[in-house]
Formats: sequence, C-alpha cells, structure tokens
Amino acid sequence: MAQVYFHCSNAKEVLMDRRGTFVSDLIEACEEATCRVRSLVAAANLEDWRQWALHVSDEAGDEIFVLPFAFVLGRPH
Repeated sequence: MAQVYFHCSNAKEVLMDRRGTFVSDLIEACEEATCRVRSLVAAANLEDWRQWALHVSDEAGDEIFVLPFAFVLGRPH
C-alpha cells in the first residue's frame, strides 16, 4: 500500500492535495484519479476543465503519471 497525492493544475493555478490517499497499486491509483476528475467536472460550477490535468505523485513528491481532464471528458460536441 502506498500513499499518493492528486494535484490538479492548469496554466493559471494549482489545487494541491495535502492529505493524500492510500492505494494498493497503480490500477487503483488510476481508478481514483478518474473518479476525482469526474467528481470535479460534475460539481456545480462554471469552470472549464478541458485545460486541466490531474498529477498523481508519491510520498517523495515524484510524479507517477498525469491524467489530462480532456482524456476523461472526451471531445466537446
């Protein structure tokens, strides 16, 4: 089990995850990242999330992977 952090950023700002989440493996980290992106996008706000990315980092601060919100959102219609 490892603790990972899910930070979100775009060109203008960064939203830091200060608590982190324990995951058992990389697959669980990917699933959690996708759920977090979907949760942010579904929230009632006016933010255009297409330019955002979710950065998953380990306890040492090393980036494990990046999930662009656009990969989850798909292309606009």
